Amino acid sequence: MVFDVLRRKQKPIEQKASAAARVVAWQGMGRAAWSPRDSQSLIRSGFAGNPVGFRCVKLIAEAAAALPLVLQDAVQRFEQHPMLALLARPNLAQGRAELLEALFGQLLLTGNAYVEAVAGGEGLPLELHMLRSDRMSVIPGADGWPVGYDYKVSGRKHRFEVSAGRPVICHIKSFHPQDDHYGLSPLQAAAMAVDVHNSASRWSKALLDNAARPSGALVWKGGDGQGSMADDQFRRLSDEIEANFQGARNAGRPMVLEGGLDWKPMGFSPSDMEFQKTKEAAAREIALAFGVPPMLLGIQGDATYANYQEANRAFYRLTVVPMVARVAATLVEWLSGFDGGELTLKPDLDQVAALSAERDAQWARVATAEFLSRGEKRSLLGLPPEDGGADDG
Repeated sequence: MVFDVLRRKQKPIEQKASAAARVVAWQGMGRAAWSPRDSQSLIRSGFAGNPVGFRCVKLIAEAAAALPLVLQDAVQRFEQHPMLALLARPNLAQGRAELLEALFGQLLLTGNAYVEAVAGGEGLPLELHMLRSDRMSVIPGADGWPVGYDYKVSGRKHRFEVSAGRPVICHIKSFHPQDDHYGLSPLQAAAMAVDVHNSASRWSKALLDNAARPSGALVWKGGDGQGSMADDQFRRLSDEIEANFQGARNAGRPMVLEGGLDWKPMGFSPSDMEFQKTKEAAAREIALAFGVPPMLLGIQGDATYANYQEANRAFYRLTVVPMVARVAATLVEWLSGFDGGELTLKPDLDQVAALSAERDAQWARVATAEFLSRGEKRSLLGLPPEDGGADDG
């Protein structure tokens, strides 16, 4: 009986806390603080707030939008065609360069690009419009294929139905191994490098605000037998330093010290000197994710290519041309569904200045190949047959 009474009196102390508190606290310990990975946050930190990411996207999008395109079928190459006219003036507010630059920019930033066709009846659409990827969402059907697209702006939503014959939305996406409906952008792959580069820039800014050098130490020697500074003395000294000796405009200003104070400057440590190298390495990783040679961005310490010309040629051959070829093929297949034509739209490599040396060598090799007929030579150079497909041997 006595033990039962004691057990009833010694109740455990109640603690009001979440049951998941320990799990949350443990999950957050010892981990790096990365920026959010949604598209809007990535665009703010990796494009609008990072010079390397901004320049990579602008460089690729502008080069891809300016690349000449050629339209042809199995018989001829078209100099004038309703599809070329539509691409030259897609809508009243945009021209060809503006539309294509926005298309390639959305594809690089989010991995997805959406083009809307404003149909006017039979034949090709009357206008083409680029839609922002962060406002669009795919509506999958029971079989997994998209049955519609929802476009949301300021709380309002518009549904684009996907018909079997003539869909009004052309969805162009990058390869994503773990998503069936959305593409993977280079900005997502470079997200960690962007965080490191931005953090290094903030560190450099803080260093400049602090007279462009690490802070020193004020050592109290204990005047008049005092072992330590009084609280009011410490607060007054801190306020005077913050007001009169911090910031870029106060850099180099002499400091007047009272009795008992001694200034001990601190120089750069080896870790401080390595910090700039970390920033440069992060910049190279961002450029690598986008497929831009660091030499074209002026990033120091990269000597992959012998000169600027070789780097520019690799940029077009490995990054710009494959992207333009894939986007052009998707666009012409989508637009051909409106008029039933079988056309091919591809970049005209003969008009790309960066690839002129390669094209000259290819033309010379084909021209001197005597075992090839004239029709075979034209086929190797990407030209349609002469005289409606006749081969003169």
